[in-house]
Amino acid sequence: MPSPTPRAAKREITGYSNPTVKYLRSLREKKHRKREGVFLAEGLRLLTDAHECGHVPQTLVMAAGRDPHPLIDGLEKAVDATGGEIIVTSPDILSKITGKDNPQSVAGVYSEFDTSLAALDRSCSKIWLVAQALRDPGNLGTMLRTGDAVGAGGLILIDDCADPFSVEAVRASMGAVFTQSIARATWDEFLPWLREGEGQLVAASLREAVPYRAAPYAAPCFVMVGNESQGLPESYEMACDLRVTMPMRGRADSLNAAVAAAVLGYEVLAALDRR
Repeated sequence: MPSPTPRAAKREITGYSNPTVKYLRSLREKKHRKREGVFLAEGLRLLTDAHECGHVPQTLVMAAGRDPHPLIDGLEKAVDATGGEIIVTSPDILSKITGKDNPQSVAGVYSEFDTSLAALDRSCSKIWLVAQALRDPGNLGTMLRTGDAVGAGGLILIDDCADPFSVEAVRASMGAVFTQSIARATWDEFLPWLREGEGQLVAASLREAVPYRAAPYAAPCFVMVGNESQGLPESYEMACDLRVTMPMRGRADSLNAAVAAAVLGYEVLAALDRR
């Protein structure tokens, strides 16, 4: 006889002091996410994007009294099929869990992904984004969203970057955390990995740089930006295959790191598509 289909455990939580509520709230802190190997995402659109990419939450949290929606029904069925847990709670408790004053109707707990360099397939895309010591989770999420927009293979985080699985970064990614591969490594790990195969490393720079438009980009192209306040270390820039400069025609002397990645990403995309 075929084995029975897994069924989700569905329960209602009404108290703020419930241990499950405390556990879910704890996932807003990096040390707890790291210990549990999971992260929190919220919002119907984001959870639907995750579902379409093959990611089903271990735990689905839904606000009581929400309006019916076929996408929520689809999420419930997916969690039910995998034997996950479905929790119904008040909007106020959901707000406490997500840390958002006006929470959306659903949130989910997902397993973190493999973030090793070995898990990446550099041949799957012509463009990759690389961030070194990026500290702002909003910038990190924006880079993931940019990567999705330009068709990048993913985002490689070098040295001490913000956590890509923080609530803020996941929210800023607008679902791209589920569409983009993510890897984390030190510079001393990344550079040898890059040189083991094909890959052009490109950075915005003022050191022996050429104009970013019509520069000789080559696939797979790894577009690297540095820390928001300090930029890239000189030794990192000098290790790049290509350094490009973007004109600054006003008083500002630099672009936001995520914006610079977007400008370069689209320029690389256009250049490679012309070939």
